[in-house]
Amino acid sequence: MTHEQEIEKLAVAMKETNSTRMYERYLAIRLHLEGRTLTEIAKILGRSFPAISGYWKSNREEGLRGLEFGEYPGGIRKLSDEQEQQLKETIAKQKPVDVGFEAKYTWTLKIIRTWIHREFGEAYTLKGVSKLLNRLGFSYTKATYTLVRADKKEQKQFREGTLTELKQKLSQGEIDHLLFEDESMTGRIWLCNTTGFPRGSSEKYRPMGNIKAPNCLQLSITRRDT
Repeated sequence: MTHEQEIEKLAVAMKETNSTRMYERYLAIRLHLEGRTLTEIAKILGRSFPAISGYWKSNREEGLRGLEFGEYPGGIRKLSDEQEQQLKETIAKQKPVDVGFEAKYTWTLKIIRTWIHREFGEAYTLKGVSKLLNRLGFSYTKATYTLVRADKKEQKQFREGTLTELKQKLSQGEIDHLLFEDESMTGRIWLCNTTGFPRGSSEKYRPMGNIKAPNCLQLSITRRDT
């Protein structure tokens, strides 16, 4: 294959890829085929010389397929099997406040990193903690709440009756606008934070206080001046 054919093939690959990292690798090879030195390309792309040299070597040996991302073994594990199991059980069964983090109720990467350093003396980056959790079977999600005492029948009546009527009045200009206040948000807004859960599981929190109303919506109606 001639240089011109390789460049044309690279141009097509650059247009088709959705990965910025793959685009960069294709571009590195194309620039070298067009006469740029590996040192110049490293400066243009802001990469190290060994990285650009590695792209070129992989391309020479396997073509464009050699530039694709493979599986990497990663770094040496810092925690033993027993320590990883202890970490897993702590996150799954306890909250940060239970293990000494005052007023903290959801596990964040920063809190987990601090706990690991405190318990085992090992330092992790936030990205390292994220990879560790993923390997241990955790997914990083956002905690939410459910209204466990809500009356589904009255909720349905509100949606299909009262709310429908109010929307009609709104569209006809009889009222100016509606303001909704969700009382459930005042009780445990601090729970809506990112946290880690074992994949396939979650945790439900009951609202604080004694919310007995069948629906937790308060309406404020502003009428148009006539």
